[in-house]
Amino acid sequence: MASINQPDASSAADVGGASHGLRDEQAALKNRRMAHSIARVLAFEGFTISINGIGSPWIAKSFHLGESGIAGLFAWISLSAIGSLGLSRMIDRFGRRRMVLVCMAGTSVSALAAALSTNIAAFALCEIALYAFLGATIAGCIVILAEELAIADRAWGQSLGGLGMGLGGGLCLIVMPMVASRHSWRWMLVLASAMGVAALWRAARVIPESGRWQRAAATGTTSASSFFDAFGKIYRRRAFTILVCSLLANIAGIAGSSWAYFHLVSVVRLAPSAASALMLVGGGVGMLGFPLAARNCERYGRIPTIFVAALMTSLGALAFYWGPPAHLSLRWLWIGVTYCCFTAGLSAGQVGGNSLATELFPTAIRGAMMGWFALIGAAAAVSAQTLIAILAARLGGLSIVVGYLSLLAIPNAIIVALFLPETRGLSLEAAAMEEVFEESR
Repeated sequence: MASINQPDASSAADVGGASHGLRDEQAALKNRRMAHSIARVLAFEGFTISINGIGSPWIAKSFHLGESGIAGLFAWISLSAIGSLGLSRMIDRFGRRRMVLVCMAGTSVSALAAALSTNIAAFALCEIALYAFLGATIAGCIVILAEELAIADRAWGQSLGGLGMGLGGGLCLIVMPMVASRHSWRWMLVLASAMGVAALWRAARVIPESGRWQRAAATGTTSASSFFDAFGKIYRRRAFTILVCSLLANIAGIAGSSWAYFHLVSVVRLAPSAASALMLVGGGVGMLGFPLAARNCERYGRIPTIFVAALMTSLGALAFYWGPPAHLSLRWLWIGVTYCCFTAGLSAGQVGGNSLATELFPTAIRGAMMGWFALIGAAAAVSAQTLIAILAARLGGLSIVVGYLSLLAIPNAIIVALFLPETRGLSLEAAAMEEVFEESR
């Protein structure tokens, strides 16, 4: 018989279970605070990364550039992807949290330097540094979300990050015309720099170092890994497959998203204000793709989500750029629905793609793989714009070419379904074959 002063086994188990449940609840709360902080960081990144695209008319006027001149400037800025690749590798070597904070600081400094640059060469150099830091910050945030959140929350975390970026870009779309028309587009870069300082202060207090990275660093796995380990025997098939798919998906997405405003104003003949309002509303509705994709990733899997998202992106963009039929009375309804479908597909594809990409590779090279994706994204942007420039006159117009390029999202989805494994419900260690990689070291 148990003493009256000594708890029995069942009461001890109850206390232990309650304590364990409390720790789990505290850990979940901490992770959610971390995810929301990263979403704020990515909102700052989305705002900053949108400045060039939205402000291109004012930037071109400021530097006395024509259409080819501004396109050439942006092509030079695309070299930032090489810097992002190098910084992403440093995320693996020196830690996720440390490099995210360093790159956020670099983004703010570069934005302020770009705002003060009156010489086009100096502006281009500052922008190359700015976008290199931007790419590495986004890569680090995506990796932290994947490594710190619970299995069932990883897709939710990626959707929250994508939503943050989308809201930041939408804020830039609203604020840019007001600031640039009354003052100067340079104040947008000053504002971005100030937002970066505020986000950095918050992130330094909330975002932790990845526990998985700390364990990998302690065992020497990160220092023993190579920049090109993703293309070794273990991960070669995964790496080449996912990079080819990233190229196809980015060409389709960049082509479709870059020319929507031009299509609405120059081809459909909408008033500029109506085109802006439609894109703002359609983009807002399209952000529903983020939470819906997170739910579907956990319920049906990453690959089915990517497949459906690719079809929505491709068919939505095709209908948007090739329609509406000339005799249709409710043209605005066709345009609005197809644009929402296209943007929702892009949002959902981002969640599924980021979830799958971060889960397929081990801790020691996960950051570097995000850098490779940034490099492929830059190559896709150059490829898409080059193909549009070459084929527009031959195929009957820019909108026709963009419609054809949007179809590349379909083979992307097919390749993903055929050659990549599903990771839903798996731990990062199992999905990335972490033990096999460590043994190979």
